[in-house]
Amino acid sequence: MKAAVLVFPGSNCDRDLATAIRDVTGSTPQMVWHADSELPAGVDLVAVPGGFSYGDYLRCGAISARAPIMGAVKEAAERGVPVLGVCNGFQILTEAGLLPGALIRNAGLDFVCRDVALTVGESRSAFTSGYTPGETIAVPVAHHDGNYVADAETLDRLEGDGRVAFRYAADVNGSARAIAGITNERGNVLGMMPHPERRIEAAHGGTDGRRLFEGLLAAVA
Repeated sequence: MKAAVLVFPGSNCDRDLATAIRDVTGSTPQMVWHADSELPAGVDLVAVPGGFSYGDYLRCGAISARAPIMGAVKEAAERGVPVLGVCNGFQILTEAGLLPGALIRNAGLDFVCRDVALTVGESRSAFTSGYTPGETIAVPVAHHDGNYVADAETLDRLEGDGRVAFRYAADVNGSARAIAGITNERGNVLGMMPHPERRIEAAHGGTDGRRLFEGLLAAVA
């Protein structure tokens, strides 16, 4: 699988994400700088990592969403290329209009950093194809602005279309309907606040995140 991992000023999970992709797929992703205007030819996956891009000034992800590389990411998504946004990457995807809603300050106004239980939603996309709908997995979170919000109509549409990929078993940040991750209408764009790349090895606390990348690999193959 030919993958690209975006790098913004302030990214701090880009290497984690690249390592997870490499370890699962056997291929080293290409790191793509935010100021570039093109993705690698024939890319099979675009990954937008966590961190504090541009120091989270204005709003989390607001500046990164307007970086030169995001034009190419939007074009890739329109072609059906899978795009994964984790934590700050989820924020960037909402700010860029690739996913609906927004991420705001956690309801408790605290930075939450711990393992959380997630309930898997519909498995209609490659991202969740390695899971069973309704099963519970453990994945860590590390965010201050992970409170997912959207209007009632959007929330109803996400649920009605089976686009809620993951929910918090116990809502840790006040997210509407405990939403932890959603997909776009086509199912090829996923944004999620928890970090699956931090749960691919048993030595690091578990492997529940590994199946997300295995599902992507199987879909591309």
